[in-house]
Amino acid sequence: MNVPYIRVVDLETTGSRPPAHDVCEIGWQDVALGEAGRWEVTAARGSRLVHPGRPIPPVTQAIHHIIDEDVADASPWRDVAPTILRPAERPLALAAHRAAFEQRFCTPPLTGGADWICTWKCALRLWPDSPSFSNQVLRYWRKPAGLDRAIGLPAHRALPDAYVTAHHLRDMLATASVAQLIAWSAAPGLLPRVPAGPDRGRNWRELDDTALARHADDRDEDIRFSARHEIARRQETDAEPAPPPQQPSLF
Repeated sequence: MNVPYIRVVDLETTGSRPPAHDVCEIGWQDVALGEAGRWEVTAARGSRLVHPGRPIPPVTQAIHHIIDEDVADASPWRDVAPTILRPAERPLALAAHRAAFEQRFCTPPLTGGADWICTWKCALRLWPDSPSFSNQVLRYWRKPAGLDRAIGLPAHRALPDAYVTAHHLRDMLATASVAQLIAWSAAPGLLPRVPAGPDRGRNWRELDDTALARHADDRDEDIRFSARHEIARRQETDAEPAPPPQQPSLF
């Protein structure tokens, strides 16, 4: 019987925007539903170097330390991607931290139209008190149980980053369903605090209506979504009927 699982992926690339840039490494780590009904980080993991079809710029070499000689004999992305993103035993979903980046390269034709879970967006909702929501800050703030430090290093390589993300996903699945994580991931990010500007670091509930309206028209979709979410919350609160007055006691 097939075991339900989610495949966490991480990409290292020559840059951020295809088709000007392409993939030079993919790493993956599976999270499966165990016999006890708990999600587990499994031994199913790996990585593949990919020929990006162009030189790797020095600015990105300095991040992941993959150089042109490393990928000289590797296969192109169109050949590598389907074997990892669309295996014979299909995952329930694909997952990544800030999955919007991976989705630029892992397009529906390559994934078979798979659903995605963005662990960054889900962390915003589940762990709003985190000092930051990067993969590595969450790693050291949360200290997930069972995370092997050696497998999770070096950072900014595809397999170690996918491995760390998988531990966040496993813990998210202990409190939220797969369907809920997919739904949160399909919406903009619900930021717990204002990320920039004069209100930086403040909770949305601390802002007056004027400041909130300004953020509701921001160019950034996550800021707009978060501000409008707070506006809707206030409107719902204002619309709640007042409790009936207490009857005076006779005693």
